[in-house]
Amino acid sequence: MEIGLIGLGKMGFNMAERLRLGGHKVVGFDTSADVVAKFSATGSVGVNTLEDLAKNLAAPRAVWIMVPAGDPVDQTIAKLEPLMQKGDTFIDGGNSNYKDTQRRYAEAKAKGFNFVDAGTSGGIWGLKEGYSLMIGGDKDPVERLTPLFETLAPAKDKGWGHVGPSGAGHFVKMIHNGIEYGMMEAYAEGFAILKAKTVMNLDLHEIGEIWQYGSVVRSWLLDLTVDALGKNPNLDGLEAYVTDSGEGRWTVFEAIDLNVSAPVITESLIRRLRSREENNFSDRMLAVMRNEFGGHTVKVL
Repeated sequence: MEIGLIGLGKMGFNMAERLRLGGHKVVGFDTSADVVAKFSATGSVGVNTLEDLAKNLAAPRAVWIMVPAGDPVDQTIAKLEPLMQKGDTFIDGGNSNYKDTQRRYAEAKAKGFNFVDAGTSGGIWGLKEGYSLMIGGDKDPVERLTPLFETLAPAKDKGWGHVGPSGAGHFVKMIHNGIEYGMMEAYAEGFAILKAKTVMNLDLHEIGEIWQYGSVVRSWLLDLTVDALGKNPNLDGLEAYVTDSGEGRWTVFEAIDLNVSAPVITESLIRRLRSREENNFSDRMLAVMRNEFGGHTVKVL
């Protein structure tokens, strides 16, 4: 099967390679000519213009878009539409807000195109392990694209599914990432407590390895944590600054809109925001208040 791929970052590059190894023709485009050259060297077809991408795909075309969420997705679609034909399919594999996806679906359908959202998890390990795919959209284009999903997934019948109508794929991926926030925060706090118990001289890497087998907290995320601790046990040279892609925020907003209590996910998001505040103002306010009512010591820089 043929597929066009826009965005040859690490994840897109690896997805294309998994598809190529699975016997599919992949035509890849990126704004970097060097990246396109490297892509072509793998055996796939690299192109430097969207016009050439469209020309190298037989109708009905399917183009998988792997660009940052928001305006870049809209701009990419706008540039592609004049080059596509009715019946062609756009696939958004990025972390788009599901409400944007529903809008794009309606706009595409009005012009005779198909639009499929593919919530994609697996990161840089997907080439080896396969990708977890949460698919939203109409039945017909999803069924036509099934060979691609089966190739990208860990197995034909595992790790992927058509979860619902347009937007459902990105909605499920959004909640997936919200859960991920909470899991990461729990691991981080647990290991921090272990490290703080200095009188026991605990080996965090060894403890993580123990938990990998038989423990109820074992997971792939724990495996990655153990690998990281093996390389850098004290996390030397790292800054306590954690970014977010936006999906944790959207998950919290949805929880509020739906009257669903989600304190763990919400607090994990707040912790990420707090990590970016140098000399945190709210903590300084707490210190001042304690000094005012109780005469407690205030540390001065």
